[in-house]
Amino acid sequence: MMKMKTGSSPSVSGGSSGNEWEYRPGGMVVQRRTDQNSEVPRVIRIRVKYGSVYHEININSQSTFGELKKMLSDQVGLHHEDMKVLYKDKERDSKMFLDLCGVKDRSKLVVKEDPISQEKRLLEKRKTAAIDKASKSISDISLEVDRLAGQVSAFETVINKGGKVEEKSLVNLIEMLMNQLLRLDAIMADGDVKLKRKMQVQRVQKYVEALDVLKVKNSAKKVEINKSVRHKPQTQTQFKQRDLLSFVEEEEEEQPRNSNASSSGTPAVVTTTKWEMFDSAKAAETAKPVPPRFKWEFFD
Repeated sequence: MMKMKTGSSPSVSGGSSGNEWEYRPGGMVVQRRTDQNSEVPRVIRIRVKYGSVYHEININSQSTFGELKKMLSDQVGLHHEDMKVLYKDKERDSKMFLDLCGVKDRSKLVVKEDPISQEKRLLEKRKTAAIDKASKSISDISLEVDRLAGQVSAFETVINKGGKVEEKSLVNLIEMLMNQLLRLDAIMADGDVKLKRKMQVQRVQKYVEALDVLKVKNSAKKVEINKSVRHKPQTQTQFKQRDLLSFVEEEEEEQPRNSNASSSGTPAVVTTTKWEMFDSAKAAETAKPVPPRFKWEFFD
């Protein structure tokens, strides 16, 4: 039989290469991992130059450049979005990791101000402030419309129950709602804020249309009341005219009678009322004696 040649296995311990090999759980002998290849994160110290000043930062080796910018923000005096970090004369993105880019202990980095990023951030800040301002204005207008809506419902209740409201009050309420509509039209917004503005515009228009209908009903009731008021004095004047005519006719009739009486020499008798005659005997017969209500005591 042929014999198998066995080679010499590497020494696991001893000599200069004693820490160069290690056993794996399956019995395999592999090269020992160093601290640089180890997956355990460790803290490194790096030097960062900004202008003519150096700053030393202790940071985790597996951190990102964005986290490094946030740590440098207080020391440098810049916003972390306004910085750009250079390592080995190359700009590094904020999402990149330090260890993957080769940053080690005592590495040197350079920080510079990024005017383009600063301008973008300021524009975004202004846009956010404008959105917040528009949202606040819409909220204030919504509260004012809620207050005016209460007056609309009150006027609607009065008119529907047959009451009457001053037309000036309705006109003033419509003007106030139109002022709120003008304020809404002056707001420039996008997205959700634009949708909120549209909802408030539709709401105000609905209340204005309701007030227009109430105004028509109120004016119709005003005309009816005026007509009824006009008819009443006419009837009174008609009765007065009739009374005057009858009084004049009676005077005209009495004048010839008086003249005839004076010509005949006998006094004229004018009967103004008709007297009803009663028979006293019949009245006595029909009358019954009334019993005394009190008992009287007589004294001699």
